Amino acid sequence: MAYETIIVEVEDYVALIRLNRPEALNALNAQVMSELAEAFTAAQNNEKVRCIVLTGSEKAFAAGADIKMMSEKSFTDVYFEDLFSPETEAMSRVRKPVIAAVAGYALGGGCELAMQCDFIIAADNAKFGQPEINIGVMAGIGGTQRLTRFIGTTLREGLLFERRVFHSLFATEDQKEGMAAFTEKRSPQFRDR
Repeated sequence: MAYETIIVEVEDYVALIRLNRPEALNALNAQVMSELAEAFTAAQNNEKVRCIVLTGSEKAFAAGADIKMMSEKSFTDVYFEDLFSPETEAMSRVRKPVIAAVAGYALGGGCELAMQCDFIIAADNAKFGQPEINIGVMAGIGGTQRLTRFIGTTLREGLLFERRVFHSLFATEDQKEGMAAFTEKRSPQFRDR
């Protein structure tokens, strides 16, 4: 099928689906979501595809939902269209592994799209965020539910790292000086040791 907002290539059992709206930093609109749902379904039904990789550009995986498109919609429009729901549900039905290869911005709907995948591989320049509150809305395609799935492991690792650094500070002269100064009600004399 010919797509206008995505590029699909199948090679070596992998369907590479690339978001292709560079003028809008790959912002997600109705057409992008529709084409993604079609491409995901086609990959699921293709016996030559064993894995799907979803990506964008080096500058932006997807900088979010297309705010220009959404700003013109009313509650009634969004409710009766069930904005983005049929497309995300179609993508969720794919049983093959889906990897998000994220570089650049993955904000709002873009972050949610990445989280919908089974795995996320992030480039050094990847920037994830859920900034919807800044424009008076909230995550609408699973961000509030999927975020904890991805943050959970990171949080545990972060807490472990924090705990180990906290423990190691007790081997420093500055920790001894800092606590002694506190109990003696004086200013500490730190020596970076």
